[in-house]
Amino acid sequence: MLEGIVRESIGKSSTKALRRDGYLVANVYGKGLENIHAAFKMNEFIRTVRKKDTLTFTIKLGSSELDVVVQSYESHPVSGNLLHVDLMVAQKGVVTHYHVPIQTQGTPIGLKNKGMLYVAKKRLRVKGAIESIPHKIEIDISALDLGDSVLIRDLSATDGYRFTDSDRVSVLSIIKAK
Repeated sequence: MLEGIVRESIGKSSTKALRRDGYLVANVYGKGLENIHAAFKMNEFIRTVRKKDTLTFTIKLGSSELDVVVQSYESHPVSGNLLHVDLMVAQKGVVTHYHVPIQTQGTPIGLKNKGMLYVAKKRLRVKGAIESIPHKIEIDISALDLGDSVLIRDLSATDGYRFTDSDRVSVLSIIKAK
């Protein structure tokens, strides 16, 4: 469980002081909930997000424990360090948008024909309740040859969620290596 602190001051100087001390500034929000301005130790946050095997993870702010999902983040344009993260509370039964990572399975035929795998979308936007959202979307790419691609319409969604991107958007493809 990731432990954080609730920020009392949200001004520029206090934010800079927190970042200097190794904290990551965050906003925690949810439908019908009041926004919480929080801060987490940068290294602990990155470690927690990398080792999680589900879409949600638990945070502790003060005396409350919340299951949250990373909704968006902002990184420094030069150094690449995280500056800010938005965490959405995963409320059971509330239908909203989530970004679900894709995972490929198999080795495409096109790799043997001097092609390479190009992943256009690493995460797909889906809409549904958190209990019906999968932790990852698995795509079998073993039958793909040079010039083949997988579109949103080629993926199957269950009754619990649906894809919100256009059905003609390419997820991944096999392109000719230069």
